[in-house]
Amino acid sequence: MAALRGRIDDACRRAGRETGEVTLLAVSKTFPAEAVQEAHAAGQRCFGESRQQEAAPKIEALPADIEWHFIGGLQRNKARKVVTAFPVIHSVDSLRLAEYLDRVAGEEGRRPRIYLEVNVAGEESKGGFSPEELLASAQELAAFRHLQVEGLMAIPPDEQSEARRWFAATRELRDRLRAESSLTLPGLSMGMSADFEDAVLEGSSIVRVGSALFGYRSYPA
Repeated sequence: MAALRGRIDDACRRAGRETGEVTLLAVSKTFPAEAVQEAHAAGQRCFGESRQQEAAPKIEALPADIEWHFIGGLQRNKARKVVTAFPVIHSVDSLRLAEYLDRVAGEEGRRPRIYLEVNVAGEESKGGFSPEELLASAQELAAFRHLQVEGLMAIPPDEQSEARRWFAATRELRDRLRAESSLTLPGLSMGMSADFEDAVLEGSSIVRVGSALFGYRSYPA
């Protein structure tokens, strides 16, 4: 844990940023509650899960001071449970989903912080707003009463050598949205275990790190 935070702080210094500016989100999906408890004992407080059903027993069993982030694809039939359990949602990938979340959050008396998932590279295999869709939807997104639009979330194409290019493109899109709408977008959710240092260099405010912290996952067949 300390070594990982040291790498984040070193990337901040190289970028001319203050250490402590970047939040480490420990991606605990597929790992047991005991692994989360161990990281919590070492001082970690933000954890990311991608399946509501898997996360629910962990949330119930683990300390109340944990801030849970939902990072998986979000289906409408799970939206109510996600809104009530997760104060932060990283995967809002369409205006239609944002509209539904706003309604559900209002009914539940919640105001989740959300990140807008952007498909900045235009990959057919990935969801998310295109840059053009996001620019066209900006004012509608800013008008939602029950959602706090925190920033953008991006996952670059698999070519690791190109990751920094796409992180930079996401930051530039965020800056354009700020200039052309009333969205403030203080956050950028960018960077995972293999590329988080490049993401920090390009302005990421929260990095989603799993295997570099917990080890490699073993998915069920």
